[in-house]
Amino acid sequence: MGRIAYDEKNSAAFAAGRQLNLDGLAAWRAAVARHLPARAGLRLLDLGAGTGTWSAAFRQWYGAEVLAVEPAAAMRARCAYPVLVAGRAEALPVAAASLDGAWISTVIHHLPDLPAVAAELRRTLRPGAPVLIRSVFAGRGGGISLFRWFPEALRVVESYPSVADICAAFGEAGFAPVALESVPQVTAPSLGAAAVGLRRAAHTPLLLLDDADYDRGVARLRAAADRAPEAPVVDSLDLLVLR
Repeated sequence: MGRIAYDEKNSAAFAAGRQLNLDGLAAWRAAVARHLPARAGLRLLDLGAGTGTWSAAFRQWYGAEVLAVEPAAAMRARCAYPVLVAGRAEALPVAAASLDGAWISTVIHHLPDLPAVAAELRRTLRPGAPVLIRSVFAGRGGGISLFRWFPEALRVVESYPSVADICAAFGEAGFAPVALESVPQVTAPSLGAAAVGLRRAAHTPLLLLDDADYDRGVARLRAAADRAPEAPVVDSLDLLVLR
């Protein structure tokens, strides 16, 4: 994994500050179902599963058998999802042609060798199975509320892979893009809760800011929360689907 190391500090911050309530993810449930219809025996890879939020969601929503793969030991220690294994995106502990889909959520910017990742997914996915990438891509960060308070963090996002970058890398392994859509979610029940629960170490773009920019952003967020503490936080991330 790249950009930041998910050590004890960062993993604890992620677990405390990045958990999503399934009640706020109805649009994601519908979006995934459009590209990965539920069926008996569905086997799905959750690559970079972290604390297992999405693995648990897919099992609850679709009855899927989810293989959660997470390279960071500190993240695995905080994962309640039972089928969790250590592994790297370039060398998955999975048999060839054994998966019906792959889910990659806010992980793609941590993977330095995208062609190698794409080749490994081509090996492990059954023919026609989709790769679903949930992310903020370079040039497409406008739907994220965090960047209203931390506009400098958009400079970090501009160093992330773009949609074109990913399509080119995955194209080498025979994948083609079939969908790109912006999907809304309730990230926090209120702006006040978002301000209280903010953990710098949980967000790659905030970790890579200098301290002065971070402190200014915290001040902006707290001032906004004081003005409208009960306003829910609704963000939109992209879903890129390749087959």
